[in-house]
Amino acid sequence: MADVYARLDDVTLMYGDRVILKNCSLDVVKGAITCIIGLSGAGKSTIVRLLDGLRKPDFGHVYIGTADICHMPEAHLNDVRRHISLSFQFAALLDSLTVGDNVALPLRERTQMTDAEIRKTVEDALDSVGLAHTYDSMPSELSGGMLKRAGFARAIVTKPDLVLYDEPTTGLDPIVTHLITDTIVRLRQKLDGTAVVISHDLQSIYMMADYVAMLFEGAIIAYGTVDEIRKSSNPIVQQFIQGSEVGPIPI
Repeated sequence: MADVYARLDDVTLMYGDRVILKNCSLDVVKGAITCIIGLSGAGKSTIVRLLDGLRKPDFGHVYIGTADICHMPEAHLNDVRRHISLSFQFAALLDSLTVGDNVALPLRERTQMTDAEIRKTVEDALDSVGLAHTYDSMPSELSGGMLKRAGFARAIVTKPDLVLYDEPTTGLDPIVTHLITDTIVRLRQKLDGTAVVISHDLQSIYMMADYVAMLFEGAIIAYGTVDEIRKSSNPIVQQFIQGSEVGPIPI
């Protein structure tokens, strides 16, 4: 049995009267890239927020290692979060700061590093995503793909154990999508860590995923390697990955 870095255990979460997740369970394997697929609005990003402790389930448990973060004092939860980073869908860089200062924010907030140490660490993070030349650039000077990678640099600058990527290839052309996908794989290798990727881009997922989980109607209905998911006998999975109008998923 592979080591599990994080786990959702029978989680139910509601927004008002709307059930987002129901009896949802998921293992995030240590040292692997786990991609979560599913229909728009299915609750995939909610899983990311649960793993980062930004949301708490109404029922069930969320574990990071052996620690149940659902019933953890905020101070202890902040200690756990130091080992987890979230890469936002639209990078969420501050327009008033340079790229270098944006990437440096987690270091300034969480560490006692000197300015020289911070600069060196930020330069290394930017170099890791192919943006070594952008330290003094403003976000407005970067293309969409470059902004995404700058967001990646900020997410990995603290060398987290778990990186959560929320829709990293949304709105990008195929060439940049390939570049972003390759960057995610390389960053996981560089950090020797674990990653969870929320994505609709199946070709990108097939390139990067060690494990794929499909979320449907609030629960993980299929989980396995890319090959296992592509060969799944579940008609819902097959309809989704084939993009077919015919099948059990209501259109």
